[in-house]
This record gives sequence, C-alpha cells and structure tokens, in this order.
Amino acid sequence: MTERYIIGVDGGSQSTKVVIYDLKGNPVSRGVQPLKPVDTPEPGQVEHPGDDLWDSLAAASKKAMDQFSGDREAIVGVGLCTIRFVRCLLKADGCLASPAQSWMDERVSKPYEQEDSEVSYVTTSSGYLTHRLTGEKKDSAGNYQGQWPIDTDTWGWSEEDSLYEQYNLSKDMLFDLYPPGTILGHITEEASLATGIPKGLPVVATANDKAVEALGAGIRTQETALISLGTYIAGMVHGGRQNVKEAENYWTNFSAVPQEYLYESGGIRRGMWTVSWFKELLGEDLVKKAEATGVSPEDYLNAEADSRVPPGSDGLLTVLDWLAPAGQPYKKGMMIGFDVRHTGAHMYRSILEGIALTMKAHMDAMYAEMGERLERIILTGGGSNGDLMMQIFADVFGVPADRNVINGSASLGSAINTSVALGIYENYDQAITEMVKVKDSFSPNMDTHDFYTRFNEEVYQQITAHTDPVLKQAHAFFNR
Repeated sequence: MTERYIIGVDGGSQSTKVVIYDLKGNPVSRGVQPLKPVDTPEPGQVEHPGDDLWDSLAAASKKAMDQFSGDREAIVGVGLCTIRFVRCLLKADGCLASPAQSWMDERVSKPYEQEDSEVSYVTTSSGYLTHRLTGEKKDSAGNYQGQWPIDTDTWGWSEEDSLYEQYNLSKDMLFDLYPPGTILGHITEEASLATGIPKGLPVVATANDKAVEALGAGIRTQETALISLGTYIAGMVHGGRQNVKEAENYWTNFSAVPQEYLYESGGIRRGMWTVSWFKELLGEDLVKKAEATGVSPEDYLNAEADSRVPPGSDGLLTVLDWLAPAGQPYKKGMMIGFDVRHTGAHMYRSILEGIALTMKAHMDAMYAEMGERLERIILTGGGSNGDLMMQIFADVFGVPADRNVINGSASLGSAINTSVALGIYENYDQAITEMVKVKDSFSPNMDTHDFYTRFNEEVYQQITAHTDPVLKQAHAFFNR
C-alpha cells in the first residue's frame, strides 16, 4: 500500500509548529515559526500583533511542505490545534476586526463587550484559523470553555436565552460547533497558495491545545497523568464520560475524544517561560561557558545543576508567580534563601524544583478528590527534553516519569484526530497504539522522594502564607 501522511498543526503560545506524520506517528517533515512578542496596548490587555496567528501558521506550513520529500498526493488530511482561551473578533468577511486577544488578556476572562460596530462574529483561535483555511464558519466544540454560552453536557450551544444575554452574544455571532474528529471543510485555493498545503485536503477538528496534547501523549486511564511543560504548565488526567462540574481541586475540560472529558489540575502561568527568562538573564556569560565546554547553554545548565547542586538547592526557594492571577494581582515571582553558596546553577535547579513541587501539590489535591491513585506520569513539551527535569519530576512524584518519542505531542494529537476522522483507524485507542511510542523512563530515587515530600509539605507549600501579606502591601504601595 502507498504510504500516506497526515499534517498535524500545533498552534502554541510561543510558536506554530506544523508536522507531517506517517501513519505510524513518525515525523517526516516539520516547520516551526515563532510568534511575535505580544502587544500590551493597555494594562491587562495582551494581544497577538497584526494577523500573527495566521501568518505564523502559513509560514510554518510552507516550511514543512518545502521539506517534505514524499508524494504530496499521499497527504490525506490536516488536523488543526490552536491555543485555547484566545478570543478572535471578526468582521462580516471573516477578517480580524482587531488583533486576537491572548489567553493572558484579562478581557477573555470576562463576557464579550461590543465596542466595535464592525464585529460580526466572535470565535476562538481555532474558529478563525479554520475559516482562513476552509472558508467555513465552523469550529470544534472542544475549544470552547470559559466565557461562552455552551452546554458542556451536549457539546453544543446552550438553549437558555439568558446565557446569551449574560455573555453579550447572539447566536448569529457564533460559529457552528462540531465534535473533535469531524471534517470541518477543505483547504481553499487561497489558503493553499498561502500555506503550501494542497488544495482540497480535509481540515479536521481537534480540541483545545492541552486536550490534544493529552491525546498525542496517549493519556487514556486515570492511573497515568500528563504534565504539560509549556508556557502554561498543566497537569491532566483522563476523565472518561464524567462531566464533573463542582470539583474543588480540578476543573473539567473537553477531551480531544468526542463526549469524553479531561480533568485538569491547578497549573503554573508562564511556567517554562520562567526557565527561558532565566537563561536569557544569564546572557552572554552562559553562552561563553557553554561554548567553552562544547555544549548548548541548556545542556551546560543541566549538567551544572545536576552535578553541583543537591536536591533542595541548598535552601534556595523559587515561587513561580511570574504572571499573577487576575484575582490576585499582588502575586509576584520570588527567589528567597540566598547565601554565599548559591550560583546560577542553584537558581536554575531551584526553578525546576519549584515547578515540580508546585505541580505535585496540585496533582495530589486532584487525585485525593478523585479518589484515585497516580502510578505514572508522562512529561511533554520542551521542558521534558532535559534529563534533569525528568529526574526531578520522578523524584518529587515518587513514580516513573516517561518521555515519549514525540514529546511536543499536540501536533501528533492533531494527526490522531485526523486518522480517526478519515477512517484510517477504527477508534482512538487503536490510533494511539499505532502512533504513540515511549522513548525512555526515569525511575524515582525513593530517598530523594522522601526528602522532597517532607520539604514540600513542611517548607515549600508554606512560603506564600508568609509572603503574601508583604506582597499585598507592596502592591498597594506601587499601585495607588
């Protein structure tokens, strides 16, 4: 049989990645286009400049297609995954009326407000990009949570008129909803010219980016959890068909599998962004030291922090509030506990430990409420590339930490959605078996796990109870 291929799109917070996979989940070509730095026209507003979401998709797609050496007629479909919680305001012709509002924008956490008479449609990033690719006003129901009049039981628009009034939306302003794994339309000639993707290919609905990432990681049971190490770090577990609405320590998200749900713990805003920030802070000094040893800056930091810094970073503690929650604007990122022993490697390891310890507390709370037992974690995203991060997570959680062959798994999840939509595989379990592969596994050191457990409970989780009052006073002082 002639080899066939699927295009998987992963529109993330920092870049758009387009990967062409064979039917066994092996990448054969890829294109990556960084997003432009976000604009902040006013306090609380965070926008993607210009038409950056579309421009980055077009550029990444062209790169992937240019590198593809196979038969273009053997490409059978496109799975589209984009950033969640992005609000796009469109004119009647489907063009942006204003720049797309980022998930970090305070406006997306509130009902839509009609401030521009040219706005005819209000949609998500996936709705907007689906329209640009196909000309259709259709979207995946799996990318609608937050300020939308959606019925999370039926995955359709609500029949309660009061909700439309609450969200300041009318039904004719909204795109039609379809479940993940549905063909939403086909690549138009205009989109083909812009992206290089062959005209006429079906474009398949996926879900929100975290749910698609979970699908691409192969998360299908509650004993295994996913830790997504991205700009926003999230912990997720398969929820089956139970749409839990009143949990205290997790929230229910649409899965990338129709009529199934994903449970998501508390997370870390600007999580791996903080790691990037720290590396940039070290600047030329880090680059020179890395070059002198013949390794990358990331490998140099990992080696230094692994070989020279003990668990606990000699008492240096990092609190990862580099982006404050909307309801707690006084929150700030902190490093406390410095003394003369501490080096850049200590600071780096302290950030990694802060990420793992924070997520352990979130996941413990979620699993306790679920009444389930965690037996294994899978780490995805750029942060999982480092062995030190993998080992820290294994030691903090006390369970094996796996890393898959495809660890930026949202593009693979998009391809899996497409494979089922096109009937290549009968169901999602079969597709996962064929397309998802474990690369390596890190076993916990139980002595280190015992240390981290006591340290997390007795020290790390107590920090903000003491520092929040001071930060509140400082916030009031500088924001009068």
